Amino acid sequence: MKIIKAKDYKDMSRKAANIISAQVIMKPNAVLGLATGSTPIGIYEQLIDWFNKGDIDFSEVTTINLDEYRGLDKEHNQSYWYFMHTNFFDKINIKEENINVPNGSNPDEKEACEEYENIIHNAGGIDLQLLGIGNDGHIGFNEPGAAFELATHCVDLTESTIEANKRFFLSKEDVPKQAYTMGIKSIMQARKVLMVVNGKGKANIVKQAFFGPVTPEVPASILQMHPDFTLVGDEEALSEIDL
Repeated sequence: MKIIKAKDYKDMSRKAANIISAQVIMKPNAVLGLATGSTPIGIYEQLIDWFNKGDIDFSEVTTINLDEYRGLDKEHNQSYWYFMHTNFFDKINIKEENINVPNGSNPDEKEACEEYENIIHNAGGIDLQLLGIGNDGHIGFNEPGAAFELATHCVDLTESTIEANKRFFLSKEDVPKQAYTMGIKSIMQARKVLMVVNGKGKANIVKQAFFGPVTPEVPASILQMHPDFTLVGDEEALSEIDL
């Protein structure tokens, strides 16, 4: 495990974007596992800036996103497909056919999950997986107690996750109750894993996840066992660990 300390959110975003851009420069047809949420937005903004300056080319890159709400059409403004296009894909030169997000509109859970695992397999596996971390240690939609051996699967969202996401919808009732998510097994099979974390609110879970026991009750703790895991955090997020 490698830990990189950044001064603040902007510095964290730049340091993480450096790692991703190095992967793409080293392997132009890299397979990038990507994440949604507020934390990676700064990374995507930095990569877009470098793309506009001609420093990075995404024309051969394949992307595989972590998760998607079940029951939302991809064009819905709260779908992760929509989020990724708005915040990243529409502003770079990635080919649409190389973009992969779980098919949230497929009601057949078994088919949707098997299809996504086949996409990962046919792409040759993920070269670099980008992650954030939840306050309870979840990664993707793998909540506390999730089995480490699961591949892509359908999850029932916890009440706390639904509560946290209701601000994005007209009402709590409109928040999807399930999601398709890459499982911990799928994440651990990525050749490199990069996690970004910022803010004082994440300091305790960072300490638990990476300096405590490996346990399904803290899903991110399994990353202690990954052979090539890098954590990039700002000063506040890393304030409870001794570097």
